[in-house]
Amino acid sequence: MFPVCIAISRLALLLFTATSALAAEPLTMEKIMADPDWIGAPVERAWWGLDGASVLHEQKRVGSPLRDLHVTALKDGASRVAGDAERAGLDAADAVFDLRRERALFVRDGDLFLRELRDGRLVQLSRGMNASGAQFSADQRQAQFRSGDDWYAVDLASRLVHPVAQPKAEKDPAAEPKADDLRALQLELIATLAKRRADTEARRARDAELRKADATRAGVPVYLGDEVKIARSALSPDGRWLLVVTEPRNGDKGRAGKMPVYVTESGYEDVEDVRTRVGRNPPAGHALQRVELATGKVETLTFDALSGIDVDPLADLRKAAGKDALKGQRPVRVDAIRFSDDGSRAAVQLRATDNKDRWIARAAATGTALVPLHRLTDAAWINWNFNDFGWLSDNRTLWLLSEESGYSHLYTVGEKGGRARALTQGAWEVSSPQLSPDGSRFFFLCNRAWPGDYEVCDKALGKSAVRELTALDGVEDFSVSPDGKQLLVRHSSTYVPAQISVLPATGGQARALTQTVNPDFAAYPWIAPRIEQVPSTQVKAPLWSKFYRPETLEPGKTYPIVLFVHGAGYTQNTHARYPYYFREQMFHSLLVQQGYLVLDIDYRASEGYGRDWRTAIYRRFGEPELEDLIDGVNWLVAEHQGDAGRVGVYGGSYGGFMSLIALFKAPEVFHAGAALRPVTDWTQYNHGYTANILNTPDIDPAGYRSGSPIFFAEGLKGDLLIAHGMMDDNVFYQDSVRLAQRLIELKKERWELASYPLERHGFVEPDAWLDEYRRIFALFERSIGAKAADGER
Repeated sequence: MFPVCIAISRLALLLFTATSALAAEPLTMEKIMADPDWIGAPVERAWWGLDGASVLHEQKRVGSPLRDLHVTALKDGASRVAGDAERAGLDAADAVFDLRRERALFVRDGDLFLRELRDGRLVQLSRGMNASGAQFSADQRQAQFRSGDDWYAVDLASRLVHPVAQPKAEKDPAAEPKADDLRALQLELIATLAKRRADTEARRARDAELRKADATRAGVPVYLGDEVKIARSALSPDGRWLLVVTEPRNGDKGRAGKMPVYVTESGYEDVEDVRTRVGRNPPAGHALQRVELATGKVETLTFDALSGIDVDPLADLRKAAGKDALKGQRPVRVDAIRFSDDGSRAAVQLRATDNKDRWIARAAATGTALVPLHRLTDAAWINWNFNDFGWLSDNRTLWLLSEESGYSHLYTVGEKGGRARALTQGAWEVSSPQLSPDGSRFFFLCNRAWPGDYEVCDKALGKSAVRELTALDGVEDFSVSPDGKQLLVRHSSTYVPAQISVLPATGGQARALTQTVNPDFAAYPWIAPRIEQVPSTQVKAPLWSKFYRPETLEPGKTYPIVLFVHGAGYTQNTHARYPYYFREQMFHSLLVQQGYLVLDIDYRASEGYGRDWRTAIYRRFGEPELEDLIDGVNWLVAEHQGDAGRVGVYGGSYGGFMSLIALFKAPEVFHAGAALRPVTDWTQYNHGYTANILNTPDIDPAGYRSGSPIFFAEGLKGDLLIAHGMMDDNVFYQDSVRLAQRLIELKKERWELASYPLERHGFVEPDAWLDEYRRIFALFERSIGAKAADGER
């Protein structure tokens, strides 16, 4: 059911009721921006004990950066902090099971362990090898894992560890040297050199014969050449073949940035190397090689069959920019490899480096051509999320997530490809899918009721309906018990950080296992934001928003307006979960108490609303978002006594960028703003994010100019605060420094720059948080607050 305003969860309601008699201290900026320990530590990560009778979770210690491991018994709900010595016998997260689900493997602190589920026995299989990628072999007799670039197997009967595959990005020392006249002459003239060479070749040939005949000998490394480096690899569970992803070793990495660090322990200034800028380091294409482990034979797999790989979606832009047309196939990156349990085939997910195509193709132990199974193409860009895929238990059918309908949904496709069959559909999104232990159904997160209401759903593989299994509103993540009968759910609500509960895997009442919220925090009369559907003048869909306001508005009075703009562009803040922006949420309560209206809009580009909402900003950074912010202001004026003459805006990162866009491009609407760690010029940001939305500056310069606030600084009329951490290695401090110089040259007066020498992109120290938000509050008070209403602005 859609709530008129965010309903406080049952847990939160109990907390507020239990503490209603407590006299809360007056709400102050110092309290809001204090170390969040006073709120209560959230459950950061939770997983099942492999016996299914206990749950483990990590939680921060009060007053310390350290995390404790908590163990909760499901029988009586008793919880304890695990002792240091006890940890050695406990299970870690992300265990993998054998086909009969009688044994499980997990990696803890880089070491591989085997848990026998029948008797609970725990066996350590490796030590000091930095293990990863644990899996059972196809015949279930071995545990396989990766250490560095090498793959190993442990015989589960003898516990013998042996290398299975050793790919090396090096020259083969046994390879025949390149033809050389001088070398040939030396071997002809100097008999000793010729004999030594013959002896070496004889020893190598004999060693190869012995290895072939003697099963106790380890295999030899496979040399891939010294002109590549290994990006990733995957071992077939049957141990017959290895897929190796390589990229050029000495590709052009572009010019890295240099970030000054002024406040250091040594007392001397320092310099950090930081990322390159967009377009300066385009990602190199990958190659995919198959190694036949019995013989060491290496073959390069071809991408020729991938539909559209030889079509350049940016051809018109290249031509308009006077750039050469792309020749041949577009370079691609291999994102992930999933082998079927029997090792007979692998599904390979590939993505064009321009991020406008994603393919999933099949590779086998023979044949060099990938077989296409699915293509997702997007004229804008393929989503960073919703790229899960894998094999069903029949080892022939692939399942995957795709946005091809406009929303992320589950599909299946056969081993020969063809049209994918949709398992779910509708104007909502599927995320975090997990197959049930018996392989009969999927569990996943869904937001069917409204875009910010996340529950656990399931869908059987047959003809059945999607079911919502939880009614918690703010599910963060979940896991299925080893026997498939229960769900462990991590969930939160508006003023309750993440907690954990368990419930039957078929749905039902959730049983809470934790309550970590500090009663002092719960005692405050926080303003619960209303969830509103603000009408849009640009699109049919509403602008889902959080709205903070007094319960009752005084007749005839108008209220100053503050718009908060969330960061990241593609994220979601209008939801029923505990927000990432929890400090800002408390600040909004304080603003309401001081007589403001606060609106937080999931503008176009935000997560949770489907493909069209996400890509509305393609080549139009700042335009749709600004239209949405203005619609929000007009709605507050028309419906909630907002004062059109007193409007402020603030946000960090992408929100800082949009605060500048609002002040520079719509100064008649926005009269004051705080741009925190803002992007001021998109040519200075990274490639992975920016090139998806604006392509690259060399072929699409117009988008960079129209979307970068620094080109519109002359539009500033209101009051501006810029705040930036000087050690920000995400959005560089240089962004704000360059804008400051631009404002100086434009002779603008109503702006200030606050610099934080020891902070990076996300502030850490309470003192910095407090200083920054005191400045924001002071800005709004003097520019759009009560004094401004009396004509003192």
